[in-house]
Amino acid sequence: MAQSPLSESLGELARFFVGDRSTQDTLTRVTELTVEAIPAADMAGITLVIAGCRSTAVFTDELAPDVDQAQYATGSGPCLTAFEERRITSIDDTSEPGEWCGFRRAAAERGIGSTLSFPLLVDEASVGALNLYASAPRAFEPDDRPTGQLFADQAAIVLANAHAYWGAHDLSCRLSEAMESRWAIEQAKGILMATNGLDADQAFELLVCASQRENKKVRDIARRMVQGACERAHDARLTPSVARD
Repeated sequence: MAQSPLSESLGELARFFVGDRSTQDTLTRVTELTVEAIPAADMAGITLVIAGCRSTAVFTDELAPDVDQAQYATGSGPCLTAFEERRITSIDDTSEPGEWCGFRRAAAERGIGSTLSFPLLVDEASVGALNLYASAPRAFEPDDRPTGQLFADQAAIVLANAHAYWGAHDLSCRLSEAMESRWAIEQAKGILMATNGLDADQAFELLVCASQRENKKVRDIARRMVQGACERAHDARLTPSVARD
């Protein structure tokens, strides 16, 4: 008999835990499996405190941190409330008036119709929030809440273990570094896609080949490429004024 999406996702998550995985990789897989287990969710992200600021540390779609930024900027929104008040929060329809009006407006402008957020709890203390987003209004069903909380609990376990192993400061630094590396790689992929007419997979393959050829990490290759692009852009802006002088 075929397994349910929830059973399959929980089973894969259990297998994923076995092995040498980074905290970033494991949390990312938690969000991916949450979306698989809850079909109404189009994307997911996890809000954590990184370097003293609330940030979307992992996500399944780059739109998630963009949407979340609207609540980080104002200090008000469903994921922050889930985080701070340790309770599940939701917006049935972002186009309707209600709590967190600024976030509702920003989410609706970005094509988000409904949201569902879960606190990440470790010994009754909140350490973050798991956030689900759907393009359709009223997308989430009552049964999605216990399912989502199962995955939120798994994410909290990952964080508790990492916190115990590294300590709060080291964990914050590691996650911050991982986020910076991810953004550098995504920016480098964008540069390669724009300049060479490649798709995302082909651009990443070029970075991997360069990494292997030079025996350097992909993130270091990406950072060098982004830095070079910034320097060329800066030189290009200076050239016209120098010519006129």
